[in-house]
Amino acid sequence: MKFALKSLLVATLSLSSTMALAHNHGHDSALTNAVKASERSSERDQYRNPVETLEFFGFKPTMTVVEIAPGGGWYSEILAPALKEQGTYYAAHFPADSSVGYYQRSLAGFKAKIAEDARFSHVKLTEFAPSTHLDIAPAGSADMVLTFRNVHNWFMSKDKDAASNAFKSFYTALKPGGTLGVVEHRLPEEQADEMQKSSGYMKQSVVIALAEQAGFELEAKSDINANPLDTADHPKGVWTLPPSLRLGEQDAAKYKAIGESDRMTLKFKKPL
Repeated sequence: MKFALKSLLVATLSLSSTMALAHNHGHDSALTNAVKASERSSERDQYRNPVETLEFFGFKPTMTVVEIAPGGGWYSEILAPALKEQGTYYAAHFPADSSVGYYQRSLAGFKAKIAEDARFSHVKLTEFAPSTHLDIAPAGSADMVLTFRNVHNWFMSKDKDAASNAFKSFYTALKPGGTLGVVEHRLPEEQADEMQKSSGYMKQSVVIALAEQAGFELEAKSDINANPLDTADHPKGVWTLPPSLRLGEQDAAKYKAIGESDRMTLKFKKPL
């Protein structure tokens, strides 16, 4: 009898492990398939490490995920198809009523992308601006909020509260226990604070403080997107480097050899 019970227990545990592996494989496959899709370019993956970054944040294709300021949709091309079948993807783009020409062009391009490509058929488009449009998703609905290389824009804004407002809006949208994932250009701590107002780089300590002031707890940090070749002291700030290359052909080979910027990768939690 004991042998029979032991055999049943082993079989049950084995089945549970197999089901768990299959479940996790399904999660991994949705993300991997989205990244490997022939429709997207993988040229920047060597610098942005999308699979490793999203796995570090704890991304699952069953989640409700909000991406802040998706721009032309580089990460959207991964998130939208990965979440399409089992999850929900909110793209919190520039407001439709913005008077800024660049914002209007960027939003129009993104709208055209999601209208023409079946991968984006389930995208929920919302609006975000840190001084005026903060309802990025229904309050308490999101499992994860993601922002990639955006914090410097809010910090450089004429509105001194813009960055703080942004983090507060993320906190509101997240469920208790939800995750905020931040990737941002990193300024060495020994550099002058003033550089954050013009260079496009942010000190990691400042980004952490902004999140904590909004109520978040820092859960983990990673050097997945670190680049030790980047000194963060370029003539045109972070835009000197690829993909912007603001100096044109001047020293282009030098900056291409450096690659994209050194970046912090931070995982925060909204307390339960």
